Amino acid sequence: MEPGADFAQLNLDTDERFQRLRAELGVSTFGLNLIVLQPGQAGRIHRHERQEEVYLVLEGELSLMLEGEERSVPTGGLARVAPEVRRQLVNRRANRLVLLALGGSAPHEGRDGVAYASWEAAEGAPPQEIALPADVPVEPAA
Repeated sequence: MEPGADFAQLNLDTDERFQRLRAELGVSTFGLNLIVLQPGQAGRIHRHERQEEVYLVLEGELSLMLEGEERSVPTGGLARVAPEVRRQLVNRRANRLVLLALGGSAPHEGRDGVAYASWEAAEGAPPQEIALPADVPVEPAA
């Protein structure tokens, strides 16, 4: 294993509502959870002191209650909720709901990336100054 890199597998075949991916990956700067809600299940009404959250719907349709008002978020949809807004995650559909919840409270560190033209390059530059690499060969489908 490379130092500074960890890997986890989403457990999509589970009856557990939460998979704490942050802990599994050793993430220390933001929250990351897989949430699986079966038909009719709902999470707690909650808010945060400092942490904003983003929900990415991987499967199903999220009924997101915001201060008691419902918003629908379809598969592939994203929703951001500010810390002070009370919210509840609800699955009103007949199919299960699978989503990633990401949360953080520190200011974003924008434009801190360093890109390299090759693995051999010792000097990096801002990403916008490095050309995108050529496409790689594609392996045949199994």
